Amino acid sequence: MRRPFFVCSSINMPSLPRFTQAHCELTRQIEVVDEQGVRSSVTIPAERALTLYVDKREIVTLMTLGANPELLALGYLRNQRLVADVREVESITVDWEAGDAGAGVAAVRTCAGIADLQARTETRIITTGCGQGSLFGHWMDDVDAVRLPNASITQARLHDLLNTVRQHDTVYKSAGTVHGCALFTGNTMRIYVEDVGRHNAIDVIAGWMWMNDIHIGADAVFYTTGRLTSEMVLKAAQMGIGIVVSRNGITQMGYDLAQRLGLCAIGRAKNKHYLVYTAHDRVLSVAPAEQQG
Repeated sequence: MRRPFFVCSSINMPSLPRFTQAHCELTRQIEVVDEQGVRSSVTIPAERALTLYVDKREIVTLMTLGANPELLALGYLRNQRLVADVREVESITVDWEAGDAGAGVAAVRTCAGIADLQARTETRIITTGCGQGSLFGHWMDDVDAVRLPNASITQARLHDLLNTVRQHDTVYKSAGTVHGCALFTGNTMRIYVEDVGRHNAIDVIAGWMWMNDIHIGADAVFYTTGRLTSEMVLKAAQMGIGIVVSRNGITQMGYDLAQRLGLCAIGRAKNKHYLVYTAHDRVLSVAPAEQQG
């Protein structure tokens, strides 16, 4: 295996962390036999273990597709609120062959360490996330300090968003069994990420936003193919997103948290069908300018 080399996401921001580019295959072909005994080849998504170390301390092992491991590590630290600013991270080195039993390793080196890292990571909560997500015991601390924009979305824009996702070329279309997440601003899909767990995909988006200095406003919408659990709602809110859309449904804790945060949660969204779970008045039949006219 070649030694990793470092690249910087933006030449205009030299203080950003240095990344390796640890690419790997996202799918593989296997032979299957159907109910009539006919053999054929199908495509399945990859699944890899990636153990995250921060300043040589083991934090967590994530099960991932492996498409964006450096952004996944960065976004995980951001959404766990272990790192407050991207410039606190000096580098992220990923090696897919460095761990035990073939597991990959993501080694994060911070500039000045993380205060109370051991105490902040002692209590771990196993979530409902596919690929077994995890949160640390402080995950609901300061939730009431989250401030979201007074965001709204028209039915027409929501339909366009869903159509854009439907037409997007994805691993899911060829291999299935993965989740996708996307960030929209205005009518533009800024990024689409797939992983074996939806929590991984949103962490990648969080890392991408940091590395590219993306500041979003009231026109931002987060989309996921997975269900809206409390974990997904909180992560979207922490990223400053006031509207979340899911092809799936919402859990009770996800609903209660969205209500508490004033976040507009939309589920069962496919084609022109959807259910608005919270902040019902944020989904408009026509644009505000048309209402005035």
